[in-house]
Amino acid sequence: MAPVPDLSLAQDIFVLQTPSLPSKLQETSKARLLEAIESQNQAPLYYYLHTNLDLQQIPWDEEKYKSFAARNDEEIKALEKVIADAEEAGGEMEIAEGWVKVGEYWAGVGDKDKAVLALRKAYELTPGLGSKIDILFTIIRLGIFFDDKPFTGREIENVRVLIDRGGDWDRRNRLKTYDGLYKLSIRKFGEAADLLLDSLSTFTSTELCTYEQVVEYAILAAGVALGRVPLKTKVIDSPEVLSLLPTTPSLEPLATLTNSLYICDYASFFKALLEVDEQHLKPNRYLAAHAKYYVKEMRRKGYSQLLESYRALSLKSMADAFGVSVEFLDNDLSKFIPQNKINCVIDRVNGIIETNRPDNKNAQYQLLVKQGDVLLTKLQKYGTAVRMSGSEQVA
Repeated sequence: MAPVPDLSLAQDIFVLQTPSLPSKLQETSKARLLEAIESQNQAPLYYYLHTNLDLQQIPWDEEKYKSFAARNDEEIKALEKVIADAEEAGGEMEIAEGWVKVGEYWAGVGDKDKAVLALRKAYELTPGLGSKIDILFTIIRLGIFFDDKPFTGREIENVRVLIDRGGDWDRRNRLKTYDGLYKLSIRKFGEAADLLLDSLSTFTSTELCTYEQVVEYAILAAGVALGRVPLKTKVIDSPEVLSLLPTTPSLEPLATLTNSLYICDYASFFKALLEVDEQHLKPNRYLAAHAKYYVKEMRRKGYSQLLESYRALSLKSMADAFGVSVEFLDNDLSKFIPQNKINCVIDRVNGIIETNRPDNKNAQYQLLVKQGDVLLTKLQKYGTAVRMSGSEQVA
């Protein structure tokens, strides 16, 4: 598939919109974005950054914009001439391919509306199921580029419908990556983990992200969503993850995060969580909005895992295990306990944390009694209805 639009530019735009990120990162993103706009004559994207986003780091030049737009018009006229020639020759396939090229061109220069319009025309004219699915994948990438989550979600469902009707193996696997990335962006980490982990061994969606990125996203989603045992089998011992670690230093904090959680090295776990927050969550356009939630949920996960092994534990020993102060731990646990996110109580006078595990057997008994009552009620209603129908027949 043609890598249009270029989703790395959407990441650069996000970086420039986030002043809290390091200045070096912003300078790199600015240089890449300006180079792409000028080399590819991206007049619509240039206009979008100026009017819709008011991105001050990208200076506006009216003459440059007119020059870019004129070149866009030349390219589109040439593509439309190919379509016109195909219409005269009666080549239906060539007409559909022509509209695909028009749509991809508009997608490449950053005009979402014109791109979607052209791709919808191509979709209607395309007879093959596989080609229709490929067109929808391009439309999905437009939604991802412009961070239009409702639009992206609808188009993913449209692809799913077509694939269920007969999509091939490659496109089924490609959908896993697209859907996994979408689920990650809307904080459905459990579903994202399953989809992204499944896609690792069959990854082909290089138009969406790199293989290193999809491994990164899979580890992040699995870290917060999976239990201790599946985290070990699906992530820590994953051949796909292990094969990348020696050559991809950026994955080291993620590997440390999952490994330290599994082996109960909580001090290393907290340090790695801080690195992951700074290097993988806050600078990422898909994850930045969920960074606080992610870090908080991972802290809760670490606390819960340690407390599962004890009936009572001193605040000091637990604080030492995580490498934090007693005051920090007391304050942090107090955020989870009222919401029943952690089953414990704090005895601040004696400096002790007491776990109060839920009584699973009692809960199961109460559920059984409740379901039994519902069943008896239904049987009584059924018996009454049968007696009434019998009396009517006698009468």
